[in-house]
Amino acid sequence: MEKQNYNHLTRTFQRLSRFGHLSAIAGWDMFTNMPPNGSTARGEALAELSVLQHQILTDKKIATLLQAAVQENLNDVERANLREMTRQYQEAILLPASLVEEKSLVGTRCEHGWRTQRPANDWQGFAANLKEVVRVSREEATLRADAKGKSKYDALLDIYEPGMTCEKLDVLFGDLRTWLPDLLQKVVDKQAKETVIAPVGPFATHDQRELGLETMKLLGFDFNGGRLDVSAHPFCGGVPEDVRITTRYDESDLVSALFGVIHETGHARYEQNLPREWLGQPVALARSTAIHESQSLFFEMQLGRSKEFLKLLLPKVTARFGAQPAFGTANFIAVNQRVERGFIRVDADEVSYPAHVVLRYEIERALIEGDIEVEDIPALWDEKMQHWLGLSTKDNYRNGCMQDIHWTDGAFGYFPSYTLGAMYAAQLFNAAKLALPQLGSDISEGNFTALFDWLRQNIWQHGSRFTTAELITNATGEDLNPLYFRKHLEARYL
Repeated sequence: MEKQNYNHLTRTFQRLSRFGHLSAIAGWDMFTNMPPNGSTARGEALAELSVLQHQILTDKKIATLLQAAVQENLNDVERANLREMTRQYQEAILLPASLVEEKSLVGTRCEHGWRTQRPANDWQGFAANLKEVVRVSREEATLRADAKGKSKYDALLDIYEPGMTCEKLDVLFGDLRTWLPDLLQKVVDKQAKETVIAPVGPFATHDQRELGLETMKLLGFDFNGGRLDVSAHPFCGGVPEDVRITTRYDESDLVSALFGVIHETGHARYEQNLPREWLGQPVALARSTAIHESQSLFFEMQLGRSKEFLKLLLPKVTARFGAQPAFGTANFIAVNQRVERGFIRVDADEVSYPAHVVLRYEIERALIEGDIEVEDIPALWDEKMQHWLGLSTKDNYRNGCMQDIHWTDGAFGYFPSYTLGAMYAAQLFNAAKLALPQLGSDISEGNFTALFDWLRQNIWQHGSRFTTAELITNATGEDLNPLYFRKHLEARYL
């Protein structure tokens, strides 16, 4: 029978996808709704599910089927799907089931502890759990590195961003170092001469939530296939058929939750527009974490912080919170394009944002390679924050090395995706502007049809059919070029 081996594989990966669906929704519930005492049992249930998926994926029959399917008469999409199946299998067989289970358990424990330890600034309590996560992550990195003939950190980076290496990152981030600090200083100096009126709260959580929902609707979020909730750290989760996004509210700050929602809506629109006809197969998954972040930063920064979009948003803000001096058009734009050196990455403007990412990249790389230990993180964090942003985080763990949750579950190798994503987003927006001459006026009028059609055609509908380089080259005419990011920042802020 033609494609017999390939068809057998698609049934297996469909099963894996369904278990992944359950895992994703149970994980979302853990972050949003679960009472504290449920943590241990939920962690054990999720670990059990991860072991089950691992056992299915690493069954000896899979290797035989993958080899045999190569000889079958497959079309282009099926070939891409087989490539992605093979990649998932090859990543999975490098780890024993016991390590998969342990990683899940220590990650849940660390994240659950973080929720109370961060507000309490309890570095010692957090560090005890983080050491366990680092121990398991180093074990994983060693197994992957030995099998792939790569450095430990490169082996983890490859999970999130296939083909990316420290060598390539060091070139990209090395280039950033040559111009970003100077640009940041110029923008801060320029804005220091401008008078900006800060919005005066309180901004009731209920009204912030309604504004967020209204903005999601404006940006095309499908509420029949997703929802908005609250969590300690904003995220986008769930599955393409049921996308769950979260934010967090501060009644003294209007901007943070709103732009958190816009960011996560970018992730969600990508998920909601992945190729439906291939759902349940690896080829239907998002291409990589950097491409995923390119979509959220496209929405949050390229589109969301543009003058046209901010003017569109302003009447919705005043309808909810009334008129005040801060809500004059020019001032509202200035507030949302303000560049400030701050402690918190998720609240950072797009000029200082890469500094937060490079800082984490350097620390987590050293941590995985064994050059530093968990105890060294706070001092290194403080040193790098002072170097990049002129801020000290000495003894301020909650706003320093405890602010993010990526390390709690061992997601080492993820952070570079944010700055790679910002670079891709700038390149994509530039290409969209060239393809859509009316884009500026369309945004002003709240008409996003052409823009979202362009994203659907060039990014969303392809899932993992193409490699990252192929996807970006098809969309923009060239592989990743960081020059677009620099030009965008200079044009908007200088």
